[in-house]
Amino acid sequence: MDQGEYVSKIIGSLEARVPMDMLVKLYDLPDSRELREKLAQAGVSLRRALAPEKHKVIGWIIENFSDYWASEADVAFSREPVSCFIATRKGAILGFACHDVTCRNFFGPTGVSPKAQKGGIGTALLLACLEDMKHAGYGYAIIGGVGPAEYYAKAVGAVPIEGSDVGIYRGLLGAKRFGG
Repeated sequence: MDQGEYVSKIIGSLEARVPMDMLVKLYDLPDSRELREKLAQAGVSLRRALAPEKHKVIGWIIENFSDYWASEADVAFSREPVSCFIATRKGAILGFACHDVTCRNFFGPTGVSPKAQKGGIGTALLLACLEDMKHAGYGYAIIGGVGPAEYYAKAVGAVPIEGSDVGIYRGLLGAKRFGG
């Protein structure tokens, strides 16, 4: 069975029992060069965020997503190197992705402005983080508390982790999605 057939089988077996955790083989990631080049031609810059941009990135996340994600991204700015990547165009933030924030070896949070979705920015940010984790020496990554399981299965071959419903976010204060 080739990877396409395998991913189709996984997608077909995914239930709507989210949130759950998913596992990604970092040694088997798709090549991101073509996607990065396509985005660059469209004027999108993808890079690691800089420490002096923290207030702008955190503010954008609060405005577009949630305080929870902003808190996690704040932790990414305390890492050396910073474990938050951003996509920008003409000085405006279009999306972000972080890793190693709530737990080591975890990808997320990540988000793309609704106006910038469906153009590959989210996938490019996902791959930037996963490639960074691979270069840090991880063999696998965990995507915690996913919603769009089918997306992660297609994009990077992620598979559900059995028994991980709710996972590390269980009881998160004020978050009904996680029983808090």
